Amino acid sequence: MNELNKNSKQSNILVVDDTLANLQLLVGLLTENGYKVRPAKDGFQALSAAQTAPIDLILLDINMPQMDGYEVCTKLKSDPQTREIPVIFISALNDVLDKVRAFGVGGVDYVTKPFQVEEVLARVETHLALQRLQNNLRSTNEELAQTNQELANTLNQLQATQEELIQSEKMAALGQLIAGIAHEVNTPLGAIRSSVSNISKYLQEIFADLPRFLDTLSPKEIQLILDMVFSSINNKLTVSVKDIRKLKRALTRELEKLEIPHADTVADTLSDMKIYEEIDPFLPLLTHPDSEKLLEFAYNLSGLQRGSNTIEASVERATKVVFALKSYAHYDQKNELFKVSLIAGIDTVLTLYENYLRQGVEVIQNCAEIAPIYCYPDELNQVWTNLIHNAIQAMDNRGTLAIDVTQEGGFAKVRITDSGKGIPEEVKPRIFEPFFTTKPPGEGSGLGLDIVRKIVKKHQGEIEVDSVPGKTTFTVSLSMNLQPNSNS
Repeated sequence: MNELNKNSKQSNILVVDDTLANLQLLVGLLTENGYKVRPAKDGFQALSAAQTAPIDLILLDINMPQMDGYEVCTKLKSDPQTREIPVIFISALNDVLDKVRAFGVGGVDYVTKPFQVEEVLARVETHLALQRLQNNLRSTNEELAQTNQELANTLNQLQATQEELIQSEKMAALGQLIAGIAHEVNTPLGAIRSSVSNISKYLQEIFADLPRFLDTLSPKEIQLILDMVFSSINNKLTVSVKDIRKLKRALTRELEKLEIPHADTVADTLSDMKIYEEIDPFLPLLTHPDSEKLLEFAYNLSGLQRGSNTIEASVERATKVVFALKSYAHYDQKNELFKVSLIAGIDTVLTLYENYLRQGVEVIQNCAEIAPIYCYPDELNQVWTNLIHNAIQAMDNRGTLAIDVTQEGGFAKVRITDSGKGIPEEVKPRIFEPFFTTKPPGEGSGLGLDIVRKIVKKHQGEIEVDSVPGKTTFTVSLSMNLQPNSNS
């Protein structure tokens, strides 16, 4: 049993009917199929049960004394606590106006008595699956809101310290990063915004088509649609763009042999759903007179999960940038030594420079396993920022950036190598002098490498440079023997 079906069978269903025989029949049927069922013999009991216990779906009769099903549904939909619970009406009333009224007060489906057992089970499973997808989307949106708030708080913190940072080389480097950081945050936010819009569109189309399909399709056809959706959702295979084109061409040829109308369009839709082969089980849908709408319906259903996956990946990416920005913007006012990982600090800076690196810089990291060392992490972040930024500029954003971390004796050694044009021999002796710079006016203060050298010395270490055209290496040696009570 796939995961979605398994979770649905753990759902709580409220059955409301004033006729004892009908109530017992439905309760017994659903209980036998693994659902947790709660019975109610009238509208008052139904409202009380829905407000006191978690309910995932309600099967509701219409003709009941004192309070009919329409009124019960209206009250449920007006209560924030119960308005999201899907309601399926089950009634002997077969008039079109009765069905229209049922949908008008908020029902999601309508089953006419006497009903078929398979039909009731298929509709229950469909709406529980839809409700679960909606709950997943709602949960993801809440996580997104929390992440956005975290980002807003972090950016507010960054803005609040701007006046202080602007006096330092750290602020200058951060100013260079802002555009890249904004891109790194806006890209996942754009993907999230697009996915939410698509999911909203899918839901509108699903609920528009659902009543007609449930009235016209057999339970077997409905299950076939669900099987196609589950096949799409459960396909975790990652395929390259080149391979997708090959698979799509092969799928188009197969559909043409089967004389499926509009084979290329159908192949596009199936490929988007990650269904590239083994289409034989779905041929009854593809050859159905209403195949175009049925395929679109299955595509929309699976699209809910695709959108949810995109949102989840985008939230993870935005969270990574937020965490790196928070780590970088953190300021230790007490100027105390902390035991941290050097590699983690370098990774933080690389994350913030990701947009620049992606333009054409290949990053090669060769980092040995080094135990965390006592250091001033904020100041070391400034060292990595300055050296990485200079390396990217030296390569004009195109080339190879190699970062090696090793332990030699009592020192941790970090080597940052770029494939840029190199440092002229006549300039090399002066690069650590304060206010010396080879950059055009306005692009550098000449304090960066001077500050870097002072920070390294504070860590009882040294910084050296070797440079020839095509290869420049800055080697930072940091003492691994610093302790919180040492004098540095």
